[in-house]
Amino acid sequence: MGRSDDVKTMQLLSNEARVVEVLLFLENEPVSMERLTKMTGLGEGQVLALLREIKEHYRDHMHGLDLVESHGSYHFLPSSDLHEKLRSVYGRRVDRRLSRAALETLSIVAYSQPITRREIDNIRGVSSDSIIRLLREREYIKVVGRKDVIGHPCLYGTSRKFLFEFNLDSIASLPKLSDIDRERFEKEPIEKEEA
Repeated sequence: MGRSDDVKTMQLLSNEARVVEVLLFLENEPVSMERLTKMTGLGEGQVLALLREIKEHYRDHMHGLDLVESHGSYHFLPSSDLHEKLRSVYGRRVDRRLSRAALETLSIVAYSQPITRREIDNIRGVSSDSIIRLLREREYIKVVGRKDVIGHPCLYGTSRKFLFEFNLDSIASLPKLSDIDRERFEKEPIEKEEA
């Protein structure tokens, strides 16, 4: 059997599945079931069947990507059998680790949100301007409002990307703080602002 015969017998995706495939590609981030049903105009059961069709198609035809579900959202990731090869080529670019100071700032935002830059500075004891800029650029934190005080400073909170990349269902899934840490996170900003 020649290559042309193989192509003829290869099962193709349905048009509806192709639309879902393209939507997942264009969104370039995990897409929730709610958003997929809204974008396609289809019911949840239909979308689930199309996602199953795409996943099986990619698996059966040895594509370089897998369709993955995480916390109710769907996206493409490299096939697990390619991880080792990709790590040697893309490891440094993909592995953009956060510095200790950035992780500290991110944890302050996560546990104390909504929080202003000044409150973050008070907890850390140093200016956090550049780190907040970095965390916003990486889309781990975002402006969630303005504080009702003079100057109306921005209030920061964590993003959906933060939850996804740290494998959390919600902020409630964060590890519990020790009594000492909780005291530090809750009292220090208030005491310093009052002073």
